[in-house]
Amino acid sequence: MKPELALLVWSVLLTFVQMLLAVAGATAQVGLPALAGNREGLAHCTGWAGRAARAHHNMLENLVLFAALVLTAVVAGRANGATLLGAQIFFWARLAYAVIYVAGIPWLRTTVWVVSVIGLAMIFLQLL
Repeated sequence: MKPELALLVWSVLLTFVQMLLAVAGATAQVGLPALAGNREGLAHCTGWAGRAARAHHNMLENLVLFAALVLTAVVAGRANGATLLGAQIFFWARLAYAVIYVAGIPWLRTTVWVVSVIGLAMIFLQLL
């Protein structure tokens, strides 16, 4: 397996772990019966639980881009050192982003997000 694909798989695992954390936070705040219901009128989570949910949502948005770029690079035979470095930067920045977001460190969170976007751009540039 190409290392970029392995990093895609690890990114999916990271997304899954973020989902579990967001669900745990929501369960702690609103309770399982409310989450198991139809969720109409359910209040938004606050504090770390809200941050975990927002971090997970952000990861879903970015995972789509990462997957499209990695899969295109591998299928097109354009995977190289730059795409691998871009994938590594993306994964590690996204892992840091999840931790930093849940911890509630806003400016560092934004900086790490920009680093992850640089990783995406590195892969994208190899496809031009």
